[in-house]
Amino acid sequence: MHRSLIAGSLAAALLSGTALSAGAAEYFDRIASFPITANLAKDQDQKGDTVAEIMSASEDGRLLVYTDSPRKALGFIDIADPAQPKAGGTLALGGEPTSVKVVGGQAYVVVNTSESFTNPSGKLVAVNLTDRTIAAECALPGQPDSVAAHAGVLAIAIENERNEEVNEGALPQLPAGSLVLASLNGDQVDCAALRTVSLTGLAAVAGEDPEPDFVDVSAEGKVVVTLQENNHIAVVDGKTGMVEAHFSAGTLDLKAIDTKKDGKIELTGSMDKVEREPDAVHWIDADRFVTANEGDWKGGSRGFTIFNRDGSVAYESGTSLEHEIVSLGHYPDKRNKKGVEIEGVETGRFGGDTLIFVGSERASVVGVYRDTGAAPELLQVLPTGIGPEGLLAIPSRNLFVATSETDLHGDGGPAPHVMIYQRAERAAPAYPTIRSAKNASGLPIGWGALSGLAADKTEAGRLYAVTDSVYGAAPRILTIDATRKPALITAETLVTRGGAAAEKLDLEGIAVARDGFWLASEGNLEKGVKNLLVRVDAKGAIQEEITVPAELEKGAKNYGFEGVTVTGSGADETVWLAVQREWADDGKNAVKLLAYRPSDKSWRAVRYPLDAAQAGWIGLSEITAAGDRVIIIERDNQIAEKAAVKKLYAVSLADMKPAALGGELPLVQKTLVRDLLPDLKAAKGYVLDKVEGFAIDAAGDAYIVTDNDGVDNSSGETQFLKLGKL
Repeated sequence: MHRSLIAGSLAAALLSGTALSAGAAEYFDRIASFPITANLAKDQDQKGDTVAEIMSASEDGRLLVYTDSPRKALGFIDIADPAQPKAGGTLALGGEPTSVKVVGGQAYVVVNTSESFTNPSGKLVAVNLTDRTIAAECALPGQPDSVAAHAGVLAIAIENERNEEVNEGALPQLPAGSLVLASLNGDQVDCAALRTVSLTGLAAVAGEDPEPDFVDVSAEGKVVVTLQENNHIAVVDGKTGMVEAHFSAGTLDLKAIDTKKDGKIELTGSMDKVEREPDAVHWIDADRFVTANEGDWKGGSRGFTIFNRDGSVAYESGTSLEHEIVSLGHYPDKRNKKGVEIEGVETGRFGGDTLIFVGSERASVVGVYRDTGAAPELLQVLPTGIGPEGLLAIPSRNLFVATSETDLHGDGGPAPHVMIYQRAERAAPAYPTIRSAKNASGLPIGWGALSGLAADKTEAGRLYAVTDSVYGAAPRILTIDATRKPALITAETLVTRGGAAAEKLDLEGIAVARDGFWLASEGNLEKGVKNLLVRVDAKGAIQEEITVPAELEKGAKNYGFEGVTVTGSGADETVWLAVQREWADDGKNAVKLLAYRPSDKSWRAVRYPLDAAQAGWIGLSEITAAGDRVIIIERDNQIAEKAAVKKLYAVSLADMKPAALGGELPLVQKTLVRDLLPDLKAAKGYVLDKVEGFAIDAAGDAYIVTDNDGVDNSSGETQFLKLGKL
């Protein structure tokens, strides 16, 4: 448990460089993001997995140390300037590190050296932070999973984890796990004095095979340990090794949850008697601790619980945090067996506030709560990298840090990132930039994967968005009030065909029509899905589905319609469609802008020149009519530090003179309107790859939005940005 040396809100305000004004509030905002790949030496494998799993900090809060299990190393990050973190290199440990805790000048790392599940082993490694060398090693009686220290007590959870491929992962699978304790002499540990505390016979679930997962030590030297698979918790005196209390973590009935991976976010399901199966645990004070109820075997109650030391429940979050996550567009429908899967918790005293940090592995966010002694108050939700694992409060510097353990950089995605947040007086937190209101049932409107934007022609700040194929079972048009901050999704309209949800649409663009909307649906020829121009009425009912001419479809590829807009009126009304990438008859570095005229149902086109790709590919994501020009989003498919092209280009309508298909198509000229990279970098995370929506409202203000892929191999972060007048 981390405790600040600074007491009181005034001291916290001075630390952040401001004095508290009337009605002011303090929030965390992200100030930096560090890719773990930046810590790799030039002679190391640059494409292999590397992660930041569990993290600790030097006592002055200027150095971060983290475990990297794939690399079997301890990593270092210099945060003397937290807004400019610097690579500090790595140290090989001769095994798989699972957790780390800094005490004084030593970093104590627990390392898994097991040759098999049935023959587990491990070691405790002391790393001298001054010269970053291994100072000592202690043998451990099995495979360690967590280490914590406080008040002269060092505690290690020896998990001896089960083999999930044996008996479908059911317990028991011996050897049993245990708790190891040591007394600290300053920051030194005597290996010969390590003590093993048996935890067998405590749990009603496989009591002969305890699997301790996480430990924390209180200021009074009491150790709380979670036995996740056993759905049990024990409190042990860290000095005597006596088990002072133990109890079942209990069960929970869950209502208004999504239980199906079906391309819909529907909070209509329920589950009864779900075992909490807590993972991470942290003391709040001498009498209470908080657990992250991730579930690993049968349970996982999608939230967190505050327990009293005697095992009674002081507070249960239930589905409240999950519902908040739904409203923020971070709900992981494709991985929702255990919902948002709360895995990490941390506590810290910031000024006059005791804060509780709750991490969701599958939604990639951290909820920040203020402890009230009763129900905690949700202050904000922070975006993280994919799969946050380690949460670290550094109150002495008004900092919070989150690691991520999902590594996609070898497949073109983002590397794991360490993200740093600073608490200061602010009018409001920077994130979220968009969220949803509640529907008629009092539940949040579920959303994600915003792939196109359009503006109401008469009301400033009123926008419309569509959701893409991630929610193909329930394609929707969302109404957005962009005058709010964050912007607010106020309504949802289901796109229907014959009275039922129009499934198998991949909506990538939207434009306002005279009596409804034009929608662009991207085809997928591998799945037999065609590119479609769809006209719907104001209630979302499909009035017309228009395919491209057969001769054009022959050259179509999977990267089809990405945006739609309308120019002209009456007989001259033209619906323009942006094709994302080159089709077979386009040649290199040019794509079609297709023109469909409803009055005579004719198709024509022009060619649009693409920038040259530095890596991956470049294509179009949106087309929007704006006065005497159209504005187009052109982007590469690169993310984070590899992102190079995220731009708005304009093409004069006078240059948009489409020719008949089958012949030579005119090549239009483009003019750069805005490089979006500075806008995307301003969020201080990694650059998101999919800028997919653009609109200009009735007042002339421009907006962009990113597509979060429905939180599928994505952090779920959405940036909805007002650019102002262009």
